Formats: sequence, C-alpha cells, structure tokens
Amino acid sequence: MQAPTLVQSDLEALVLRALAHAKGLGATAADVGVSLDTGLSVGVRLGEIETLEHQRDRGLGITVYLGQRKGAATTGDLAWPAVADTVEKAVSIARYTAEDPCAGLPDPETLARSPPDLDLAHPWELAPEQAIDIARSCEAAALADPRIKNSEGASLATHRGLRVYGSSLGFLGGYPSTYYSLSCVAVGADGDSMERDYWYTASRDWRALEAPESVGKRAAERAARRLGARRVPTTKAPVLFVPELARGLIAHFLGAIRGSSQYRKTSFLLDAAGRQVFPDFFSLSERPHLPRGLASAPFDGEGCATHDRELVTAGVLDGYVLDSYAARKLGTRTTGNAGGVHNLIVHSGSEGYEALLKRMGRGLVVTELMGQGVNGVTGDYSRGAAGFWVEGGAQAQPVNEITIAGNLKDMLRHVVAVGDDIDARGGIRTGSILLEEMTIAGD
Repeated sequence: MQAPTLVQSDLEALVLRALAHAKGLGATAADVGVSLDTGLSVGVRLGEIETLEHQRDRGLGITVYLGQRKGAATTGDLAWPAVADTVEKAVSIARYTAEDPCAGLPDPETLARSPPDLDLAHPWELAPEQAIDIARSCEAAALADPRIKNSEGASLATHRGLRVYGSSLGFLGGYPSTYYSLSCVAVGADGDSMERDYWYTASRDWRALEAPESVGKRAAERAARRLGARRVPTTKAPVLFVPELARGLIAHFLGAIRGSSQYRKTSFLLDAAGRQVFPDFFSLSERPHLPRGLASAPFDGEGCATHDRELVTAGVLDGYVLDSYAARKLGTRTTGNAGGVHNLIVHSGSEGYEALLKRMGRGLVVTELMGQGVNGVTGDYSRGAAGFWVEGGAQAQPVNEITIAGNLKDMLRHVVAVGDDIDARGGIRTGSILLEEMTIAGD
C-alpha cells in the first residue's frame, strides 16, 4: 500500500508536534527540519537505456538543547512513532554531551519574519518514456558529428523537493523547489588521438533548459576541438580558467572564509577580513533572492533571514560566511549562511572570451581539471589539466597531460580580468578568470 502524499501543512504539523514533544521531555530549545524529495533520472548510451531510476526520499532531523548541551538525531520514517522515538534519542544524547558555550539556536532577531516567494518550484509531469526520448535526442545530436566516434551517454535528471523548518523560537517556514539537468559526454577520435568532453544545461524551470539537440551538438564540438592534444614544454605563463572551472577557484576562496575554517585556524586566508585578497577591480556579491536562482533561499538552514551582501569590495574581504555557531566562536553575528552560500556573483568586466585571449597573448586556457591537489590550509594548488595553448592572442593547439601549480593566495591577488561570459548554471556565477601567471608542467 502506497504511503499517503504529504503536503507542506502536514510537514508543518509534524514539526510542531516534534518540538512540543522535545519540550515535554525537558529540552530548553530545539529545532526540526523535515524534507520530501522525488525525482526521475534516465541515462542512455549509444541509443540504449543504461539507467532508469525513480527517487523518493524523506527525512527528519531534530537538534535539542539542554542548556548548553546538544543532541541530534535523524529518521527516514515520518510516521509519528518513529519521529517520537527520534526526539527521545536526541534528548538522551544531549544528556551525555559536554556543555558548549557557543551551542544554541540563533539569536531571535536574526530570524526571517517575512520570507519571500522566490519562484523556485516548476513541476514537470514527465513520463519515463518522454525522458528517454529527450536523452536519446541529445546523444543523437552529438553522434551526428562525423568526428564523434563514441559516446559516454546522455542523462536527464529531475528533482522536486519540499523543505520545512521550525524551531522553539517560534519560527516555522517551508518552500517547494525543483531542479532539472540534461547532459551529454561525447568522445571524438582522429587517428591515434581520442578525446572526450561534455556539455550540460540546468534550471529550476524545465522550460528554460537548452534544447536537447543543442546540448548534444555543443558536447560534440567541445570533444572534437580537443583532438590532436599534446603536452607543452614546462614554463610559467598566464592561465585562463573558463567559467565552469573559474567557479572552482571561487569555491576554494569560499572554503577559506567559512567560519569553521576561521575558528579552527585551517584557512590560507586566516584573519583576512578587512584585508586586500583580490586586486582592486574585483568584487563579489551574494544575492539570495534571485527569482528561480539555483542557489536562492528565502531563509538559511537555521531559519535566519538571507539578505544581499558584499563579500568582496574593490578586492577587500568584507567578512566571513557564518552560521550562528561559527559567529559565536568568532564573537560576531550570523551572516545567514547556515547550510551554504546563496547565488554568489563575481562582477565581470566588459571583455569577452576572445578579448581575454588577446590580452593574454601567450598562455594556457584551462578547460578541464583533474585530481584534488588543493591544500586549504596553506593554499598550495597543483592539479592535472587540459585545455588549449594560446599564441598571438588566439587558440593555437589543444593540450593535455599537464599540471598547473601555484598558491591560491597569490592566484587570487593576481587575477588580471574577469570576462563577461557569465555561467549561471550553479550557485556561483562568474565569467572566465584570467590569472597573471602559474607554473605549467609538461614536457
């Protein structure tokens, strides 16, 4: 027998009941988060179905406080007996934990009192057969290119979620959301040279996805242009990160300014607030309330209000990324970032990709990175890479089997330009980022 479909009001009632039960067991404070997630994902390769999966997940997590003692427990069963048992376990855990002066719910004045509607849910009633046809059309467009000899497949994924959060401070809120993506990986061949590349599209609204044929064609073009790749001699030269990889540079920066990295003293940007960390033309903003934004949120994981803020202004770090616990450890206030950041925007210049190549003159465009050689404490950076060598301000030769190395602190300070080719397919929106110089290890 199929479980009844739960709606937001059902989850809100469950949260309130769990909070009341925790209070009845002696908890001085508590918060509860509950979620429902459904999805469909399909994968095809060479026209044949490789995967077809339906996802249906549900979960509830509760954190209770007995003074400064904290206990937490989770369950995947939303029936009341299981939830009540989970609450009781959390209270039992709290009785045996050490007191932590920074533990507790957020300050009441930081809570979101009027969360905005950000238009994050656009349901798509998609039958599996339709999803398979879309994935096949995507892959077929890639295979239509005569330079493409094989495929690692095309995939379509859908997600529909509902979140509700409440606390003993009186906060209760929730919102639905959706997310869709379509991707393709093509393999090109020319003689002994064989290269792969990909493309994808992602959106909250399925109607805003790129056409399947466009995604497949782009994947094919990207794979084909890498044919004939070779190493380059070891040198030092400017490096241009294309937008989808430039996002990773900003992610490393974010890891360094998270509250946990700061109070644990595990950051290459320790105590950097108020200091110059980028060149003076560089600015970075957080915009949590962009309609349909892939990282938009009306409130954070603690129910605190999300709000526009400037993280970097004229190259100077304005502040850290904090939840309530980290804020207390650092003697300040939450920035509304429990659970992560929300739509970071790297402000771009007016130069497009081709203009950045001309400015570079001679150097490396990085289109793929491999390995995890990044040390968040020291900032040391060394990763395998592939891309294109640039001569005379134009792409001259695809390259592979090289390593790029530097130190993130120096890399950030020596950003030369940010392109206007913004990639908005994630929580960090940026154009290509040109660095003054890195070590490129090849032949």
